[in-house]
Amino acid sequence: MLDRDGYRPNVGIILANARNEVFWGKRVQQHAWQFPQGGIKHGETPVQAMYRELEEEIGLSQAHVRILGRTRDWLRYEVPEKWSRADGRAPYRGQKQIWFLLRMVGRDCDVKLRGSGHPEFDAWRWHDYWVPLESVIEFKREVYRQALLELHRYLQADRRPPRTRGAQALASEPGAVGLDRLN
Repeated sequence: MLDRDGYRPNVGIILANARNEVFWGKRVQQHAWQFPQGGIKHGETPVQAMYRELEEEIGLSQAHVRILGRTRDWLRYEVPEKWSRADGRAPYRGQKQIWFLLRMVGRDCDVKLRGSGHPEFDAWRWHDYWVPLESVIEFKREVYRQALLELHRYLQADRRPPRTRGAQALASEPGAVGLDRLN
């Protein structure tokens, strides 16, 4: 589903833990790291799409997170022609995204990268909020920068402690976690 300008509606998810580190996923069989994101299906609201993508891509449900904020407007990026799909319909230019900042209220062991039949990620880790943008594919970097800048204020304003994280979970060291440790 494309809008009249050739952009596919999409959601992006920045998931923060109690230490304000963010979920950083490694794409299956690639050396590319990114935030969870995915398309909005016909008839879905951005919030509904965000919860669906959260469950499909990292196995978390609504009970595992709390919404801290979202971008006010769509953030757009254009996909280079070499990655563009030509299917005879309206010209595909790229994606327009609503970004959500979520607080993880579940535990690290709740993350299940094989939650769907088509895993998006094969490893993940917690990363400093200000992820190194040079590690993001070039055409998405500006959208990531805009989303992180706009949503940072919600992270700073959130002073409520997560509901279910205990002292033991907070003491764990951040690091990459592979599929073999998650399932």
